[in-house]
Amino acid sequence: MSIDVVVPTLGESITEATVGEWLKQPGDTVAADEAIVSLETDKVAIEVPSPVAGVMGEQLAAEGDNVELGALLGRIEASGSAAPAAKAAAPATETASAPVSDNAQTLSPSVRRAVLEHGLDPSAIRGTGKDGRLTKDDVMNAVKMGKADATASAAAPATAPVAPVAPAANGRDQERVKMTRLRKTIARRLKSAQNDAALLTTFNDVDMSAVIEARTKYKELFEKKHGVRLGFMGFFAKAACLALKDVPSVNGQIEGEEIVYNNFVDISVAVSAPNGLVVPVIRNAEQMSFADIENTIGDFGRRAKDGSLKMEEMKGGTFTISNGGVFGSLMSTPIINPPQSAVLGLHRIEQRPVVLPDGTIAARPMMYLALSYDHRLIDGREAVTFLKRIKEAIEDPTRLLIDL
Repeated sequence: MSIDVVVPTLGESITEATVGEWLKQPGDTVAADEAIVSLETDKVAIEVPSPVAGVMGEQLAAEGDNVELGALLGRIEASGSAAPAAKAAAPATETASAPVSDNAQTLSPSVRRAVLEHGLDPSAIRGTGKDGRLTKDDVMNAVKMGKADATASAAAPATAPVAPVAPAANGRDQERVKMTRLRKTIARRLKSAQNDAALLTTFNDVDMSAVIEARTKYKELFEKKHGVRLGFMGFFAKAACLALKDVPSVNGQIEGEEIVYNNFVDISVAVSAPNGLVVPVIRNAEQMSFADIENTIGDFGRRAKDGSLKMEEMKGGTFTISNGGVFGSLMSTPIINPPQSAVLGLHRIEQRPVVLPDGTIAARPMMYLALSYDHRLIDGREAVTFLKRIKEAIEDPTRLLIDL
């Protein structure tokens, strides 16, 4: 009996998606709830599970096709029914998927591609993602450790030979890759923010000595008690909550001819994912402890890499923190995430000479802060005040404990 596989509900206001990659080919054995195809939406990639156990039947949508909510993607031949003829017709497809078929249910599209590319046995790699899932970093670490060499010879016969691409005679060859739906959405939203908002960026710098000292002193106790590392983002998220309380316009937004002031703080944190930057939201951050914030951010980071973030986790948000410092950025002018009105950009920490209050000069670990904001709602004085509140809280973390 054939069972239809259709495009599932994708979330509020999302009515279509793009077929990203078929994870199962006609003739492949499929377990119930095993991922068979990935879809890319405007916000995130999702995997569609098989509704029953059986054999992958015909695929009615090709990779790259745009499909609407409820559209037919393919069919599963339920257990007990005859396998589809496509099984015999496509042996190359079957053998190409063999090296990963046993663990396909745990592999995201990006991880699956990396495993096949390097000829790895995924069962031999320890996964660090949620529920032990493999991440792309796990695969790349295995490659660095030499596991690829150990398994490549065994996997090679199962992989169809690929003809090498001849380089251009003058060495100026090019590669064209179609933009993903997520990348196109990012581009559209960023350009819309530039067109619609009166963007302005204000800078300040902050001495990170006190925060670094606190982390050094308490990081082992903190990790032992809470099971998570004490990071810089926890300090900045708490500092932002205090500053947003003092300067509420930075936490507000424009809707038509009205200004909406939010009495809660939902912080969007920019996280790097295989297909681009995503911004999951820490809900009610003003009510959370350092441990709650660090656990939430850590979980977002892991699931962004393995593609398991849910769309509802990226909806909303009243303010964004983007940490370009992890990539080595010294200074930037971040772009707001509409309908939010402001974004705080963090940058790398480096030793710089600083004139101390007593007139002496000393090397201190300094970071540039950047606040980009919609000048239609936030005045320059409010932006400067907000950054000063952040600076004061980071340079004297005791303020975070006594709500100053």
